[in-house]
Formats: sequence, structure tokens, C-alpha cells
Amino acid sequence: MSKTIRFNAFEMNCVGHQSPGLWRHPRDRSWDYKDLEYWTDLARLLEAGFFDSVFIADVIGYYDVYKGNLDNALLQGVQIPVNDPLQLANPIALATKHLGIGITASTSFEHPYTFARRLSTADHHTKGRIGWNIVTSYLESGAKNIGQGGLRSHDNRYDVATEYVEVLYKLFEGSWEEGAVLRD
Repeated sequence: MSKTIRFNAFEMNCVGHQSPGLWRHPRDRSWDYKDLEYWTDLARLLEAGFFDSVFIADVIGYYDVYKGNLDNALLQGVQIPVNDPLQLANPIALATKHLGIGITASTSFEHPYTFARRLSTADHHTKGRIGWNIVTSYLESGAKNIGQGGLRSHDNRYDVATEYVEVLYKLFEGSWEEGAVLRD
């Protein structure tokens, strides 16, 4: 009995994703994270290396637990600043033929309808190669960044996430019937 091995690259749309000090390496390009060429070059390299997908992690917020502030996160560039991973799906899809693209988005900080619309658009543009890592978030700073007083309780975030996913499923599967858009 043979088993299929799947290869997935783990990235984040920021400088220094879980690799402090790597910037010193002469071939490191992580500082180019703001340029589409960085992502399309990476995507082509992954596809040429027979990777199945690239997963782009995300957080809304910053790491402010160590010593009770974000000074060290800023000083060390600990996953800050972070750009939106969904914006990378289309250029990655254009640069590759088969590479899957996974993005992280929080049910705590995204409105269901507008997120469903953006994810559905990415699904069309990538020809079905987009995937969603569903998270509820864990950083208080993320809640504060979008104007919430703080994070909801763990159980409440998961209750909201359950309903959120149900709503998105209904939007994806029930908004338009197959063949509803006619060229007539």
C-alpha cells in the first residue's frame, strides 16, 4: 500500500516569519515580502520543486506579551509589519499552473458577506486553487486594532466561528445556481 506525500510551504506576508536572523544570509529575500516578484518567484520555485501548496499564515495584531509590550517585536521584526495574505492568491496563481494557495483569515475580524465575496473572487481567479485556514484569533491587539474592546472568550469565538462558516457555506453554495449568468 503506497501513501501520497504532500509538500506544503509555510510562509507569512511579512519580514522575518519565524526565522530571526535569516536576513543575514546573502541569499535571503524575505525583506522583499512587499514585492509581488518575491511571491511569484517563490511560487515558481515551489512548483518546480513539486510542492503541492503554499500556506500563508496571518495575524491581525502584534506580539505584545513579552515584557508586557511590543518593543521587542518591533526591534526584532517579529512578524511585523504583516500584509494581507489574500492579496497574494491571484499573482501566485498567475505564476503557476498547479500550486495550491492557502490563506489565513479570522472569523473574529472579517465580515462574512464581504469576506465571502473576496474569497469567491479569488476562487474564480485561481481556478479553485485557493483554500481558507479558518481561525478565531488569539491576540488582544488584533481586537483593539479593529476597534473592539478586546477578544471575546475562547468558547464564544468558536461559537461565532461555527455560525460564520455556516453563513459562508450558504453564500458560496446558495447565492448563484450553476449557469445563472447567461450571455444573452
